[in-house]
Amino acid sequence: MLELGLNVVIMGPHNIQGGAIMVLDWQKLAQQYRDDYVADLKTLVSIDSSRDDSQATADFPLGPGPAKALAAFLAIAKRDGFTVKNLDNLAGYVEYGSGDETLAILGHADVMPAGKGWQTDPFTLTAKDGNLYGRGTSDDKGPALAAYYGLRMLKDQGIVPKMKVRFIIGTDEESDWTGMNHYLDLEPAPTLGFSPDAEFPLINGEKGNVTFETHFKGRNDGDYKLDEFDSGLRMNMVPRDAEADVTVPDAAKLAADFDAFLAQAPVTGEATVDGQHLHLHVVGKAAHGMEPKNGINAGTYLATFLAPYAFGGDAQHFLNLLADQLHDDSRAHKLGLAYTDKVMGDLTMNVGIMTFKAGEAGLINTNFRYPTGTGAATILAGLKQATAAMDVTVEQGREMVPHYVDPSDPIVATLMDVYRQQTGDTTAQPEVVGGGTYGRLMKRGVAFGALFPGTQDTMHQADEFQPEADLLKAMAIYGQAIYELTK
Repeated sequence: MLELGLNVVIMGPHNIQGGAIMVLDWQKLAQQYRDDYVADLKTLVSIDSSRDDSQATADFPLGPGPAKALAAFLAIAKRDGFTVKNLDNLAGYVEYGSGDETLAILGHADVMPAGKGWQTDPFTLTAKDGNLYGRGTSDDKGPALAAYYGLRMLKDQGIVPKMKVRFIIGTDEESDWTGMNHYLDLEPAPTLGFSPDAEFPLINGEKGNVTFETHFKGRNDGDYKLDEFDSGLRMNMVPRDAEADVTVPDAAKLAADFDAFLAQAPVTGEATVDGQHLHLHVVGKAAHGMEPKNGINAGTYLATFLAPYAFGGDAQHFLNLLADQLHDDSRAHKLGLAYTDKVMGDLTMNVGIMTFKAGEAGLINTNFRYPTGTGAATILAGLKQATAAMDVTVEQGREMVPHYVDPSDPIVATLMDVYRQQTGDTTAQPEVVGGGTYGRLMKRGVAFGALFPGTQDTMHQADEFQPEADLLKAMAIYGQAIYELTK
């Protein structure tokens, strides 16, 4: 608290215009934007911006949804008087201020597929019990829009930053980062900034991230036939649903066995019998793939039920790998890959996509989040050893190595100070997580909000929500944070 000679008490940042001193109460200021913010979030949530390659065109490289959400973000900023630019419907940015250095705020407009199990319409913003429901309310439309409004607050108050601020919007964060990679192909790489795409108080370290695909042939020569198996929407999402079509000697008996299995498993499901054919459906719990323990993997549970039966060939190998080596083992102990670092914590494994079609092919997609001290080569060796007796190929996908910003760096210290001021949580400390955010694209980049400690994490789940009060508090934090970093 600072006493000035004009007998005005300044509590935090202020601005001087025409000799008058204006006190900024960030949380009170954020409340004034509540109606505008909710209206804009309603617009963004209404757009199904999940990547859809089946609808990709030259104008919409990732399908129309991500491009439409990007355009909506930029239209909001243009309406508010900002300079905006769309980079080929793959990325875009909002710019404010000038200077040799750039503070980057990196969010994303794409979302995960809605999936099943919603109690509300995933693309209609729904207010209930103080929460805002809809796909993207937590990841990342709600937080990104809160950060944008933090920037808007500065502009509306006439505060001009002493460096350039770019609010950058990607369109493919949930898949291959195509949008942000396109931005980096065209624009200078930022070195300083934060991504409002995770949790508070602050994330200064992110584990490495690598995905592998194990490919099977479609042979299925046992007494039991696995006609088709399908589970999972994305590699970084614990599958909620799994379905299988099988042809068996006694479908009624298998259906009864399935009911008995469900009675002792933490999943639900149903079996539909048609002669010797049986359709099985299992329902687990979706969750973000960075911590598979928060979900219940329907696919590996279904495989665990089927594996003891005599399927044979590639179908048997497919089921056995899931049941014996991958099921319910998020730390990859069975693969011999368990590893823990004292700073970054455990290696984690998510089995995100499982498909098999008789006579064609099978696929198991595994996503690993790993700390410093291990890496893709070690993981690949473990997967190859586990499948050595199977006729499979294991292919490595995109890898992102671990990222870490020292807690003493001014960007960490400044953002932590703002968080402590706005929340009163003076004991909060920065964290390391398994999630991967755009923050890792910057040498001095971190993830900053907007999920508060104690708030339920519903990212990548049905009935995704974020408390409205939390989003407005995040807006206040972002406003002060941008001010402090650019004053």
